[in-house]
Amino acid sequence: METVVSGIRSTGNLHLGNYYGAIQNFVKMQKEYNCYFFIADWHSLTTHPTPADLHGNVKQVLVEYLAAGIDPDKATIYLQSDVPEIAELYLYLNMNAYMGELERSTSFKDKVRAFKEKDNQPDNVNAGLLTYPVLMAADILIHKATKVPVGKDQEQHLEMARTFGNRFNRLYQKDVFPEPFAFNFSDKLVKIPGLDGKGKMGKSEGEGNAVYLSDSPEVIRKKVMRAVTDSGPTAENQPKPPEIKNLFDIMGVVSGSTIYNHFDDLYMKRQIRYGDMKKQLAEDIIIATAPIREKINDIANDAPYLRQVAKHGAIKARESAQRTIKEVREIIGFRSF
Repeated sequence: METVVSGIRSTGNLHLGNYYGAIQNFVKMQKEYNCYFFIADWHSLTTHPTPADLHGNVKQVLVEYLAAGIDPDKATIYLQSDVPEIAELYLYLNMNAYMGELERSTSFKDKVRAFKEKDNQPDNVNAGLLTYPVLMAADILIHKATKVPVGKDQEQHLEMARTFGNRFNRLYQKDVFPEPFAFNFSDKLVKIPGLDGKGKMGKSEGEGNAVYLSDSPEVIRKKVMRAVTDSGPTAENQPKPPEIKNLFDIMGVVSGSTIYNHFDDLYMKRQIRYGDMKKQLAEDIIIATAPIREKINDIANDAPYLRQVAKHGAIKARESAQRTIKEVREIIGFRSF
């Protein structure tokens, strides 16, 4: 079996975008690949260095991973911080990562710009954010993964992981790390837009942007009814503006083709009533997320099970990581006396 590695940062609840864009595929992957799915609690500190409730955030992601169908008997589910070998490999890779290439990372430049705009402080960018791609490379290379499910925004980081792995191989003249490549399990990537009409659904885009898997039916209805719309089409068969297309895109995923086509037809005929569409969309989201929501509530209250899953995942992940670190240490030249 080829090895797959992917992680989600513990910076908040999982939302529809996480589920349809990633986790749904994780559930399918675990049957055919050697999968490592981790909770990236170290990564979360790059943008949230003083979290109010780090443990609570980690627990929420773990619960929602399990509720969404990731099976700890089929895949290895673990906390990044439970595998210290990742940090050790991160250190070794940092020794051969160049300042210039890290500073040229698109996501780093975007984050720096965002920090400056928010706080007007050019010196508040931590070193962890600069070396984020190196830690991501360590996450992948520690298990010698060849397939990494990533979105477009992470493809440059994956390219850097290949660079760091290949550079290590070249410097020490050993084929230690295989090249990891982006992996889309399904033929068509599912992208869930946000409710604010601006872009993708995300945890950092504001409370009204995302529908979370744990949201109650009442909260879902409120969020969807507040979704951004316009005053309606002014001509038949006119193209949908972004904020309206976003709603139709979500409906296309959760509601099915019959309902989608019904409202699409109304839009094209200038007969659309956005209130009716939003009510339908909200109820369809509630139905689609109901099984996960019920499992979230059950699993969250089962502390012994969560402890068992985390402990079992840490043991399995460390077995793989220790093999890699042992090899890397020997190649670099670390020896016991």
